[in-house]
Amino acid sequence: MLKTEKRVQGIDVLRGLCIVAVALHHMNLRIHFNQSALGKFVGAAANRVLFWSGYYGVIIFFVISGFLITTWSLKRWGGLNKISLRQFYSMRFARIVPCLVGLLVVLSILDRAGVPRFVINPQHTSLGRALLAAFTFHVNWLEARTGYLPASWDVLWSLSVEEVFYVFFPMLCVVVRKQALLVTLLVAFVVVGPLARTVLTHNQLWADYGYLSCMDGIALGCLAAIIANRTRFGGVNLGGVSLENKANLLLRSLLLLGAALCIFIVVFRGTVDSLGLYKTGVDVTVLEAGTALMVIALQQRFERDAAPGRWPTAIVRWFGRNSYEVYLTHMFVLWPIVWAFSRFHQSINAAPVWFVAATGLSGVFGYVVARWYSEPVNRGLRARLAAGRLPKLPKLP
Repeated sequence: MLKTEKRVQGIDVLRGLCIVAVALHHMNLRIHFNQSALGKFVGAAANRVLFWSGYYGVIIFFVISGFLITTWSLKRWGGLNKISLRQFYSMRFARIVPCLVGLLVVLSILDRAGVPRFVINPQHTSLGRALLAAFTFHVNWLEARTGYLPASWDVLWSLSVEEVFYVFFPMLCVVVRKQALLVTLLVAFVVVGPLARTVLTHNQLWADYGYLSCMDGIALGCLAAIIANRTRFGGVNLGGVSLENKANLLLRSLLLLGAALCIFIVVFRGTVDSLGLYKTGVDVTVLEAGTALMVIALQQRFERDAAPGRWPTAIVRWFGRNSYEVYLTHMFVLWPIVWAFSRFHQSINAAPVWFVAATGLSGVFGYVVARWYSEPVNRGLRARLAAGRLPKLPKLP
């Protein structure tokens, strides 16, 4: 029986690592860690891995998102062609919109108040235009046309990609109905992804932020969930005898292979470049494939173990549980820390302490937002929807 009442710890670890990578990347853009004594000691390669992996972190988020939402949909409705559009959109609304609206209200106030680093450059676009883009999920397109918005707005590019995908995904599932055709369409997204990042664009920002440039990750996550639902890699039996060791070995091998692919892309960047993977856009595809293998193994290992062991990664999992809120709000923490670092003339050699503080406080702030704002509103909205003659709506991952 599937244990829907608990979170998959390994997937929360991946989420936590990704959101930490994003926070470190954005901090490093303002305070250059490689100029510190510790940065020089660890070397250029380590600095690239630690502080220039934020984009890869978002890509991994896309795969995890597609996997979890497809897995959840299969469990709830028993088939993707049976998805209730009303319930799906209602739950998406309850999870995404409260935090988004809260963020946009605060950003609008800061822009009108003229707070430095939160004011939209009128030579690029206006506050009204940015709000329209945020509410209609095309911030990525707006930035590709006009240039970067302030950092607290820029994070919404990935939400634009994700939510446009989920506007059409359930409709596609219901209309197509046959799983083979749905799989074919999802594979088409995966094939087009590298082309959208290279051949089909002349704008570097759109190459990174474009819908087709990133939707292949979500599609690959959906495919991974469909495969995991049909194939139980950890449930091998022969003659009534459970091959426990072989099942564990298979899942472990799947996990290690996926991790190896991700590590190859994130860590061995010189080799990735020499193989031409950057030029062809396949580096992102390999990272997505590695993530897909890992989440399949983590999910199935969780489902088959009666009492899965605790991962010794509590802090990272804590970041992962609040990753959405941390992602949307971390610049509210980073900017004051960057200001204080400059205002009090801190030595660049003190950067490690400031980086740790910035990352930790970003996590705390995201937790506070989740604990006392987005989650209560989420539960309240679901309760209202349930009262309106809809079946009780559980939390959408």
